[in-house]
Amino acid sequence: MSKRFINGSDFAAMVLLGAEYLQRNAERVNALNVFPVPDGDTGTNMNLTMTSGVRELRSKPSDHIGKAAEALSKGLLMGARGNSGVILSQLFRGFSRSLASLEEAGATKVAAALQHGVDLAYKAVVKPVEGTILTVAKEAAKHAVQYARRTNDVVELMQEVHQKAHEALQRTPDLLPVLKQVGVVDSGGQGLVFIYEGFVHSLTGMEGGGYRDSYSMQTEAATPEEVTAPSAAPALRKHEPLSAQSRLSTEAIEFLYDMEFFINRKLGGPKLAFFNESAYKKALEKDGDSILVIAEEDIIKVHVHSRKPGDVLNLSLPYGELTDIHILNMREQHRDLLEHELSDVSTADYSAAELLAGQSVQVTPPGQVFERAPYGIIAVAMGEGIADIFLENDVDTVLSGGQTMNPSTEDFVKAIEALSAEHIYILPNNGNIILAAEQAAELSERNVTVIPTRTVPQGLAAVLAFKEEETAERNSAWMKSAAEQVVSGQVTKAVRDTSIEGVDIREGDFIGIKEKTIVVSDPSLAGACRGLIGSMMENGGDLLTVLTGEEADSAETASLCEWIAEQYPELELEVQKGGQPLYPYLFAVE
Repeated sequence: MSKRFINGSDFAAMVLLGAEYLQRNAERVNALNVFPVPDGDTGTNMNLTMTSGVRELRSKPSDHIGKAAEALSKGLLMGARGNSGVILSQLFRGFSRSLASLEEAGATKVAAALQHGVDLAYKAVVKPVEGTILTVAKEAAKHAVQYARRTNDVVELMQEVHQKAHEALQRTPDLLPVLKQVGVVDSGGQGLVFIYEGFVHSLTGMEGGGYRDSYSMQTEAATPEEVTAPSAAPALRKHEPLSAQSRLSTEAIEFLYDMEFFINRKLGGPKLAFFNESAYKKALEKDGDSILVIAEEDIIKVHVHSRKPGDVLNLSLPYGELTDIHILNMREQHRDLLEHELSDVSTADYSAAELLAGQSVQVTPPGQVFERAPYGIIAVAMGEGIADIFLENDVDTVLSGGQTMNPSTEDFVKAIEALSAEHIYILPNNGNIILAAEQAAELSERNVTVIPTRTVPQGLAAVLAFKEEETAERNSAWMKSAAEQVVSGQVTKAVRDTSIEGVDIREGDFIGIKEKTIVVSDPSLAGACRGLIGSMMENGGDLLTVLTGEEADSAETASLCEWIAEQYPELELEVQKGGQPLYPYLFAVE
């Protein structure tokens, strides 16, 4: 079977089968993670990202390949999770931009789109590492551009892309020594190869029946199952909306109409006005605040609080058809809140925040406008205990996540917009979450700084270094410096036999990880903890913090503390209940 061109329906079929192949093999991809710990999540992250893209693609069926690719790109972008998910979203974002104006694409255009995706993905990563998904995508795209000079058959081209990606994947251990030590290929690269395999089988009709040329987005063709994973728990906030809203009078809500809508530039007639995003935002600012504008080619998402909703709609109409329009009167909402929630409470004696959070909060006098706080902090944590520790130390919002479930870009965007603060800091507290946080910061119109914390102890150190009265620049510098001074360690159980960096590991052993390096493996939890602490204390330290996990036993914790006191009598010891899964103990040396 051959094809000189593919259209939007062909592309949708390829994506759906590629997503299905990835979903089927998500656990296999997870198992390729370098460290032999039970938190391999590359397959999960890529699967969740791809599922979000498929959902958006199915909601906007089109025979126009540029529009179909655009829908996929938008869904991937907002659903991106972890480094692998963010990189995947960038690969297809560049692919989409390259094909934006085309109804169908031949081999040359598809090859160029793959290369454009690689270029965009490399730009998105501050320090690209070869031997990863980036290398697999790069080698496959480079070969595609060259091979497209010899064929006009898209099927043949994609077969070559899949084969070259597979070959590049097999070479990843030669480029990344840690992969060779463990004896695996790169997990993200393997996920991409599965996606490309689905693309090829869709085009050749080898599998998928209804996914072939006769595919219709409205048929009952099989679709990738949503990954079975615990959904992220709701964000834990120090101050719920009720406590914040109760601090101002109804009349103090100056921009009272909460507006949210889409501008669809694909609709609205042939003579649409040129959309200047900067000028549009300035126009909204004349009678509005809380402005969020996300322009993704022909779809523009708008959120604004305005005094004049009619003016906002009239301002937007020249750019396209307005859809999904939601307008709420926030003064009306506030009156209902006061009536139903505070009917028996006199704010002269008690505020809602005092009742809900047990804290003293001054009620804003009638007529005074409620202003944003200077700073807001968002942190990611696993375990209620760790979340509570962050909330007790000036963090406003805690997103549930960590080793086994990463917040998406959209999760971060929503958390940013929910905070009433002039400058917002994000503490990812996991290396695999940093890119999603940075992508959210770029999408948001707010002042957002990502402090690249890779562990929970680094995040706690950064929070403690924060000073409300200082400038944003100084706080950023101090928080980053404080995080870098912490030596982090964690103990968990190995899920397979391996040997890495000179440490022989058996399935079921407890392994101690100092920063990113496995330094000890021991059949006993106590032995692993002692070996890890010894390694962390090689250069000394004044304070050792222990965060106990779900599986930590109180008697074993007491015994460990006695050992620490004997071995390091001058060391200050602090033990807190973290409640994190998978890791009985997290350690921090300062």
